[in-house]
Amino acid sequence: MQEKNSGKEIYILSFDLEEWFHILDVESLDSVRSWDRYESRIRENTFRILEILKENKWKASFFILGWVARRYPELVRIISDQGYEIGTHSMNHLLIYKISRDRFREDLRKSIHVLEDISGKKVRNFRAPGFSIKKESLWAFEILAEEGIEIDSSIFPASRGHGGIKDFEFDHPFRIRTAGGSIKEFPMNVHRIWKFKIPFSGGGYFRVLPYYILKKLTQKSDYMMTYFHPRDFDAGQPVLKQLPLLRIFKSYWGLKKSQKKLLKWLKCHSFMDISTADQTVSWDNTPEFHTEELKS
Repeated sequence: MQEKNSGKEIYILSFDLEEWFHILDVESLDSVRSWDRYESRIRENTFRILEILKENKWKASFFILGWVARRYPELVRIISDQGYEIGTHSMNHLLIYKISRDRFREDLRKSIHVLEDISGKKVRNFRAPGFSIKKESLWAFEILAEEGIEIDSSIFPASRGHGGIKDFEFDHPFRIRTAGGSIKEFPMNVHRIWKFKIPFSGGGYFRVLPYYILKKLTQKSDYMMTYFHPRDFDAGQPVLKQLPLLRIFKSYWGLKKSQKKLLKWLKCHSFMDISTADQTVSWDNTPEFHTEELKS
């Protein structure tokens, strides 16, 4: 069923620009009002990423949280001025399946407005916080299309703590048809072993897996979507003690070696941004799914 990429490897490098304390499904961190209690580390962490990209002349796409953009507009300007692609990661980092359609639309509009006002460029890419477009929140795609989003990267075709569509089997670029228009989808990719789906190309999955496994899984993939956060390379960030033990492990394991690991990995393969991938994919030959089909 899967349409391969005509022999072309499509490895996409992307970053979700959010603070180190933007951790989902933790009651004490859910309120926007609580975020001012924590020290900000986004500037130094973003500059670290930009320096790595500049030194190695790598392209990348950034999904920026509107909350961050409003407080640190200079970061958006620098990212944009250096030629990196900017998309929205929502305004206030809300799990989509926990909010109403109207609230999602309002949050999306605010984030687009903030980012476009700062960068002077159209925002056409979106990624949901926590990949939280699940079966019960597929209505989000219609709103995305109506609000001018052309490309999405929110589908996580596997089980996940606060997101994912575990029964959806397609993990290559495809199109989503909605009443509001069509959207190009760059989903997360997984590696299959029997009935198990193994994510590996971003966040905690990347930090936890040994490098030799990561390298092997990468070599077996012709399409890959990465997702990293500034905190994934910040070994000095405080430990949020209110997190459950498993979340502490997932949030802090591998931080000391993650930057070196990323550099080694990226130098072994050719990565691109979403705009380049968009031009590489033969969209007329990719499957198109109606939102209802994503449920099956």
